Amino acid sequence: MPDTPRGEDAVLVSVQSAVADRPGVLPLARALSHFGEHSLGWLAVAALGAWLAPARRREYLTAGVGAFAAHAAAVIIKRMVRRERPHHPAIAVNVGTPSRLSFPSAHATSTTAAAVLLARPTGLPLPALLVPPMALSRMVLGVHYPSDVLTGVAVGAIVANVVGRVADGVEGATR
Repeated sequence: MPDTPRGEDAVLVSVQSAVADRPGVLPLARALSHFGEHSLGWLAVAALGAWLAPARRREYLTAGVGAFAAHAAAVIIKRMVRRERPHHPAIAVNVGTPSRLSFPSAHATSTTAAAVLLARPTGLPLPALLVPPMALSRMVLGVHYPSDVLTGVAVGAIVANVVGRVADGVEGATR
C-alpha cells in the first residue's frame, strides 16, 4: 500500500496512537509548544530566577543565554538542512508552527540547553524531568520526526556545555 506510513512516519503514527487520545495529553503538549516557542518560556524562567535568587543571578542569566543560543543554533541548522515537517496523511498535526522546517526541533534544543543550565543553580535533575515531555510533545503534536527531536536534544546539550564552559571561564577570570 503506497499510503502505509513507513520509517519515521510510522513511528509518529505509533506515538500518536499510543498517547494522543489520553485525557490531557494534547492540551499539555500544546501548552509546552506555546511555552517553548522561540525559547521565550525559558527566557522568562531564567529572568525570574535571576530576579528571585540574586546570589545565583549569573547562573540563571547563563541559562537564558544558553536557551536562546540553542534556539538560534536550531534555526540556523533548519535553514541549512531545509527538511519539511511531517506531512503523511496518517499523521495528525495538532498545533500551528511558525515555519515548515523541521530539523532539528528548536523546542527540544532550547529545552535541553535550558534544563542542563538551570540544573546548575537549582540542583535539580531538570534534564530528566523536562526534556522527555517536551521531546514527546513534539511528536504527539505531529510537527517533528523522532530524528528531529533527538538531534535537537543533542544540539541543546552541546550548546549548554559550551555556554556553561564559557560562563565558568568568564566567572573564573573575574575573581
